Amino acid sequence: MSKKPSIDQDLIRELAALLKETELSEIEVEQDDLRIRIARNMGRAVEVAAPVAAAPVAVAAPVVADVDPDKHPGALKSPMVGTAYFAPAPGADPYVTVGDSVKSGQTVMIVEAMKTMNQIAASKSGTVTAILIEDGQPVEFGEPLMIIE
Repeated sequence: MSKKPSIDQDLIRELAALLKETELSEIEVEQDDLRIRIARNMGRAVEVAAPVAAAPVAVAAPVVADVDPDKHPGALKSPMVGTAYFAPAPGADPYVTVGDSVKSGQTVMIVEAMKTMNQIAASKSGTVTAILIEDGQPVEFGEPLMIIE
């Protein structure tokens, strides 16, 4: 039976302090078999959470169990590490919701990275059949964000 590595609480506190000091939104450290990622919302997610309708996100969560979103041909993947937002500003309507038709190149969400709002465009024309993340969620490079069929 293998023993899990113990988590260094002091390291976590140091990384959290570094986030605050440098005003980064997230930081990730990997040592041996241990990977620690610390992210913060920078206050914006709290503002966005109330006005954005939860229904489209809840409807978007189910994906056909037989298809892995990573391998789905219609998966739109994050081009960067950051925090994903569905609308251009707090209280604004989301760019797209499940069931919307999109055209290739159309902005479907934004990913904030290093205090820069990066527009994420649809990789192909089609219909948004699933949104795989929540508004204000930290995302990784290559992580599936939505399915366009």
